[in-house]
Amino acid sequence: MRARVRWVAATAVLGAAVLPAQAHAADATSTGWGSTGSVDVLIDNQHVVTGELARCDADGPTSARTEGGETGDVAEFGLGATTCGRKDAVAQVQAGGQRFEADVLKRYGGPAIKVRTYSAGCTTTQNGATGSISIGTVTGFTVPSSIPANYRVTIPGGEAGTALAAVTLNETVTPQPADGSLVTHAVHIQLFPQGGPASGDIYLGTAACNPFGKGGAPKPPRT
Repeated sequence: MRARVRWVAATAVLGAAVLPAQAHAADATSTGWGSTGSVDVLIDNQHVVTGELARCDADGPTSARTEGGETGDVAEFGLGATTCGRKDAVAQVQAGGQRFEADVLKRYGGPAIKVRTYSAGCTTTQNGATGSISIGTVTGFTVPSSIPANYRVTIPGGEAGTALAAVTLNETVTPQPADGSLVTHAVHIQLFPQGGPASGDIYLGTAACNPFGKGGAPKPPRT
């Protein structure tokens, strides 16, 4: 069974993380980092890892670019760029790329996943951080024209009715207990979330902001 294909240009509903305690961004040095994407998957006993592509940081380097490239037959990234900065108490991050394609599901009878353009951004506020994303034309899964936070799409086709992949759009990750920081991913592809011949994660567009310290922002939990 193949996932239904739809061409769509989508916008995101803004996500936010707020620290409930009586603290202010001016009390500490805000920070942030961004990446155009990353791959960390295990397929046929082969571990494929790219690290954070074109990573920038508010403490430097404040910008980065990637010409893109292939990771075997798992995924291919196109051009991408990131910018990070800080002005007074406010840190801002922007990351984006284009012409992403993942063929990894084709070996299991699934679709190619394509994202023509994507971006993620975040900024610190007086008592937290906000994030936003944008996603251009996609192939291989269906998305709404307005994307709420943590919108999840399942790509079916695994054995016994399981999923080949789960795609989360506008993913917002915040720590518990809340500390005002957040990580925003434009797209998160998790291979075989219920178990299967492959596992791991592919991220497109990552922006992380923390208004209250040098800790950056939380990494997404491995599931």
